[in-house]
Amino acid sequence: MSMLGIQWTSPMMLILLPLLLLPWFTHNQDKTVAWTSFVPVDSLSNVIGMGLKLLASAVIASLVITLAGPYMPEQKVERVGSGAEVVILVDRSRSMDDPFSTRGKALAVNRTVGKGDSKRRIAKKYLMEFVNKRPDDRFGFVLFSDKSLDLLPLSYNKESIRQTINASALGKGLSETNIAKAMITAAEMYSQEDYRGSRTVLLVSDGGQEFSEENKQKIAEMYKRENLTLYWVYMRSTTGLSLQEEGEGDSWKNTPEKRLHSFFKGLGVPYKVFEIESVKSFSEAIDTIDKQESQTLIVDEIIPREIKTAPFFILAMITMMLLVFAQFYTAWGVRKAYE
Repeated sequence: MSMLGIQWTSPMMLILLPLLLLPWFTHNQDKTVAWTSFVPVDSLSNVIGMGLKLLASAVIASLVITLAGPYMPEQKVERVGSGAEVVILVDRSRSMDDPFSTRGKALAVNRTVGKGDSKRRIAKKYLMEFVNKRPDDRFGFVLFSDKSLDLLPLSYNKESIRQTINASALGKGLSETNIAKAMITAAEMYSQEDYRGSRTVLLVSDGGQEFSEENKQKIAEMYKRENLTLYWVYMRSTTGLSLQEEGEGDSWKNTPEKRLHSFFKGLGVPYKVFEIESVKSFSEAIDTIDKQESQTLIVDEIIPREIKTAPFFILAMITMMLLVFAQFYTAWGVRKAYE
């Protein structure tokens, strides 16, 4: 039931509102006087009596409304913020379970599933920081190995994206990687949404992959049509050359990482790669993305249900205290009159 934009938890309780008339039908305690001319008219007493009845009616009405449970329903409010829409693609291949290696540190042979120094645990930590510093952003999340799982569609719910990022770091990785499918899934997320502002795809992976011509064409078309910006956080090992460097011969040029980088550069959309060699460089990459993706964004803010019983309950308590005070004052006055 809705009334003046306010809804009610138990609207049937409102049928008790006529009870507020009870104070006006109290038993008449006036004395019968043979000659009324002897009794002066006391206007102040009449006003006070009317006021006490009004207070009693207010108590009854406030309690009935409180029992009915008035509330403002959940609302969606459109406002202008500063940020972006971000779909995060996280690689869950088996290589992401390897220790995160830095320059001058040998690459460990054993994997560290469940340990804090694995690539996926480091990625989880800094992705969580990125989400926490972006209050107006709308996030989606895709986890991929040989298949891509769109775990979270684009949402303003920050707690949902935090829990999804935490869950992505659990368990063991799989042997295969399908980056193309993950990138297509991210673009499909945007294709189902109205355009609101800056759109970003953030790819976190430690390796590359050769795409088929069909996938290349499809990705290029979708990313241009949806006006997407692509960032690649490349968590390379110490044994590999930089994507910006030129190795001797064709062996390095034909590696999956180098070919993927070349494909991204030719997509025709804004693109930047961050080669992560240390924890510090990962932090710097996240900070750079945070600064660059701060454009005007139309934000749908969800205002939760707001309970409106408190004002009526407080009004009932105050009026009841006034009535109790009036009764004590009356009793004190009668006692003084008979002394």
